[in-house]
Amino acid sequence: MLLDPSRGYDLIGDLHGCAHTLERLLDVLGYRQQGGVWRHPRRQAIFLGDLVDRGPRIREALHLVHDMVAAGEALCVMGNHEYNALAWSTPAPPGSGRQHVREHTPRHARLIKETLEQFDAYPAEWRQFLGWFYELPLFLDAGHFRVVHACWDAGLIEPLRAQFADGRIDEHFLQASAVRGSFANTAFDRLLRGTDMRLPHGLTLTSDDGFTRAHFRTKFWEEDPQTYGDIVFQPDALPELAAQTPLSELQKNELLKYGADQPLLFVGHYWRSGKPAPIRANLACLDYSAVLYGKLVAYRLDQEKRLDPRKFVWVEVARAEAPR
Repeated sequence: MLLDPSRGYDLIGDLHGCAHTLERLLDVLGYRQQGGVWRHPRRQAIFLGDLVDRGPRIREALHLVHDMVAAGEALCVMGNHEYNALAWSTPAPPGSGRQHVREHTPRHARLIKETLEQFDAYPAEWRQFLGWFYELPLFLDAGHFRVVHACWDAGLIEPLRAQFADGRIDEHFLQASAVRGSFANTAFDRLLRGTDMRLPHGLTLTSDDGFTRAHFRTKFWEEDPQTYGDIVFQPDALPELAAQTPLSELQKNELLKYGADQPLLFVGHYWRSGKPAPIRANLACLDYSAVLYGKLVAYRLDQEKRLDPRKFVWVEVARAEAPR
């Protein structure tokens, strides 16, 4: 997708329904409401996905971002929670062994509960937003910078781009993702959820939401990792035994690596904390756990080829944004 090189861009991390906080951040960034849409005379916002689920004002957040995109004041990529919403509401193809693309398990139901409840009185609106989610590309490649919700994997993005030049998928591709191991399933999982690895020694870990898993999310840029602890990239720490376990040469070679010489890359998804800063000179994660009373973070991008720590802008999420 060609973006206007004369315009500055404000890349904004995962909202999860924190609409009031987004309005505060846009105000700090110099956007103003005109004709019911937040606008900036010289800049455009780019949202990194995960507008829905968990938060208190999901419907308001969707209207705000949708109206900015429709007016040409913003772009937005798909997050795994927009994919989850589509997959939850889409019948699975015959022979896939399931009723919906995303199975209606108690855990999946819990994740989408807030969204469905907040649209309970607005079913027609929800159907319209589900249709709009198909317009959200899985990635943006502006040449000097790139945007994807969780992970840039050129080995998947190039064949995806050959099939969908603008990165916008269709219902057939979404349905194909119901088949584990299919190209569609792999593409959604990698681009929208990131890379992962099985814990060693048969270990598991239980996250704060009570979900026990045998896999953990991994870095996709580390140049010379030696142990499992060197590649973990998630809020939940690994068990000490796992963290200290050496990686095999095969595991090292199989790790995805986004090179330090690649264009600037912006991702969300990973629930970071602390002071927003670059991960390295060409990589930033802008998800700082807004819906958990963290920060809603933006990066003010101009023409720089390397990230400037001074260009991160954020607002703290107030308790007034708390769920009802």
